[in-house]
Amino acid sequence: QVQLVESGGGLVQPGGSLRLSCAGSGIIFSLKAVGWYRQAPGKQRELVTFIDRYGRTTYADSVKGRFTISRDDAKNTVFLQMNSLKPADTAVYYCNAGSVHFGGAYIPESYWGQGTQVTVSS
Repeated sequence: QVQLVESGGGLVQPGGSLRLSCAGSGIIFSLKAVGWYRQAPGKQRELVTFIDRYGRTTYADSVKGRFTISRDDAKNTVFLQMNSLKPADTAVYYCNAGSVHFGGAYIPESYWGQGTQVTVSS
């Protein structure tokens, strides 16, 4: 049974940092692409970043230069380092295991974590 478990969310002041973790079981992250999504209240879930099986990364323009996705194969865990956080980053963050279309787009599959709340506020 595939399970993804996110952790690391919390309340942080603008300009602060958080590191989210997505631990996988029943799935090998190094054989998949893994994406981080977020969903703010009243908004659609959006793709923030993903890492493919080769370790190549892609970022949404809104987080480029501030967020970094990485993977630890020994721990089967994907991390999202978030720096210079803004109130607009407030959302529930979800990880997903999927694949990458030959054109480069991330294709989510049905493996989702439960989400972790990130709140950026003074």
